[in-house]
Amino acid sequence: MSEEPKALAKREKGHPLYWSVRAVTWLFFKLYVRLESYGSEHVPRTGGCILTPNHASFLDPPIVGCGLPHRVVHFMARDSLFKAPVLGWWYRKIGTISIDRTKGDLAALRSAISGLRSGKVVCLFPEGTRTLDGELQEPKGGVGFLIAKANVPVVPVYLDGTFACWPKGSKWIKPLKVRVFYGPAIQPQEFGLEDKGKPDYDRIVALVMERIAALKQQASKD
Repeated sequence: MSEEPKALAKREKGHPLYWSVRAVTWLFFKLYVRLESYGSEHVPRTGGCILTPNHASFLDPPIVGCGLPHRVVHFMARDSLFKAPVLGWWYRKIGTISIDRTKGDLAALRSAISGLRSGKVVCLFPEGTRTLDGELQEPKGGVGFLIAKANVPVVPVYLDGTFACWPKGSKWIKPLKVRVFYGPAIQPQEFGLEDKGKPDYDRIVALVMERIAALKQQASKD
């Protein structure tokens, strides 16, 4: 059974504009693509947390945010998106983290880690860019490093239907059903972060992708 965000649910304090836009966006998705959300209780009500969804469409970021009635989600987005006047202003207002994907952007990673340690929810896409065929992709470097340094729970997320609705290259959104699944949080000790020596970043991100794949399998059965 899908979950419906409750208007009066206790939620994290955030910029009023975030919650206002989220409410309007949620209503649009609920009516237009019949959005359903599952497992939002796996996202801690307080404290730092990383969300790691698959990436299939431009719909993915707002869908991830709309599925959570209780937390403000801070996204990591490529720096070129900040150049558009209105969009750039919006991203800055809601605390989106700008990242240069053409190089190892240490400043962006530090900003994300600082936010996580101060109790924020940060969403990053391990695959880096949108899929061309709807299938899961190989994760990008840097994700394991960020997870290891932040040392907070990681919630795997699977978005079902966003590729069919609005794949890369498509001009508009098709009114097809979309579902978002939040899986049980992966705790830092599951990544072996308490072990001595340098963390195995490849192992960390591989575990994340395994959990996303498991959610995909769950979605295919529902």
